Amino acid sequence: MSSLAVVAIIACVISLGCWVASLITGDTSWVDRIWSIAPVIYLWVFAGFSHFDARVTVMAVLVTAWGIRLTFNFARRGGYSGTEDYRWAVLRSRMTRWQFWLFNLLFIVAYQNLLLVLIALPGYTAQRHPGGFGVLDVVLAVAFLAFLAGETVADQQQWEFHAHKAAGETSTRFCTTGLFRYSRHPNYFFEQAQWWVIYLFGAVAAGSILQPTIVGAILLTLLFVGSTKFTESLTLAKYPEYAEYQHTTSAQIPLPPKRRRAATA
Repeated sequence: MSSLAVVAIIACVISLGCWVASLITGDTSWVDRIWSIAPVIYLWVFAGFSHFDARVTVMAVLVTAWGIRLTFNFARRGGYSGTEDYRWAVLRSRMTRWQFWLFNLLFIVAYQNLLLVLIALPGYTAQRHPGGFGVLDVVLAVAFLAFLAGETVADQQQWEFHAHKAAGETSTRFCTTGLFRYSRHPNYFFEQAQWWVIYLFGAVAAGSILQPTIVGAILLTLLFVGSTKFTESLTLAKYPEYAEYQHTTSAQIPLPPKRRRAATA
């Protein structure tokens, strides 16, 4: 049995488990709870089948670091406490029962679990093209760790802001300081950047910048673009002043902020 077949079987079992759990509990956030775990498993499957080739093993170690950090951040926000993501509740209220049932099955469970496999597939590419761990691999590893550090800082800043907000110690209703001065969603940017680096590891292994596995990185980026638009529509409805923040601050890529618009009489 190939590593790809093993990953496919694991992904099917995870998907089935998420779907059944969502039907039993009425909670559709089960994929969120395995999001930081499944890719780690997939990368170690590829590493094992490669007989722990240096490049694939480093990829697995880096993704494990990503998974540990993301699991910790998700857990401290109550992600494993049984609380459903508020966005799914909003979508449920906008659909009929059967529409949401299909949305849960096809998008939340099937599509997102497929995406978790796709973003891990550069590990399979690297497994199929074993070789030395060169300078480009070192550069990519350093870049991954830099992006991981960036996401860690962004999530910590957001965590501290919400703690101060709960204590009534903030002058704004959403975070606009630190990395959030340069990006409305710096954590999203760094998250995607890490998976683009994983894609590049596979490309380096194959000796060509353009690989079929680029589909995973592209679809992940599109998912974050769509998620950002939906989340911000809810935020804007709750906080009208968020419109000014949208005007002055880049959505994801950290950039110098623009000047505030002049107040109108």
